[in-house]
Amino acid sequence: MRNAYLTGYLPLFSILLFSLTFSVYGVEVFIDLFKKIGVYPGMREFLSNMELKFLILILLMVVFFMVFAALKLIAETINELSLLFFSKDSEGEILKSVRSGKMIYFFGSLASVASLKSFLGLLIIFALTSFVYFIYFVTKISPSLTKAGAIGIVFFQVITWSLLFLSIILVFLKLYNGIMASLPIMSQVEL
Repeated sequence: MRNAYLTGYLPLFSILLFSLTFSVYGVEVFIDLFKKIGVYPGMREFLSNMELKFLILILLMVVFFMVFAALKLIAETINELSLLFFSKDSEGEILKSVRSGKMIYFFGSLASVASLKSFLGLLIIFALTSFVYFIYFVTKISPSLTKAGAIGIVFFQVITWSLLFLSIILVFLKLYNGIMASLPIMSQVEL
């Protein structure tokens, strides 16, 4: 007999592994940035190179953990909303069959370890893992859907995620433009 809760820890491990791989890449980026802006020697007066890297790794892991945990929460909410709107299953039995999909993210997070030196590789692995999970999700819930319901779920998911990411990109662009506009850039160099 198989215990249904045996794999309950996999989402946490997936989030931790994805956070770790993105953070390991980010450490080198931040070290290079600190060297370019000239604060690295000052930081080295207080911390050794290893301590500085470890501190940056911990801070980045906390940030990435929060981002991936929030994405998981949003994804579960969007999945259940799409099932509310388009599924014939009102008892929630279909959600039990989708639970094993957490293995997809776990294997994706393990695969991300192979791409520690490439941010694009990490993004591609995360996006590919999410796409495979989406295909798995739609395939598993398809018995409880009509054809119109399946099309509705696909469009609902695509539109919701697109709006979410576009709004985040627009907020960052607005923030970036505001910061750049407020910087006192001299138009003419005085001699």
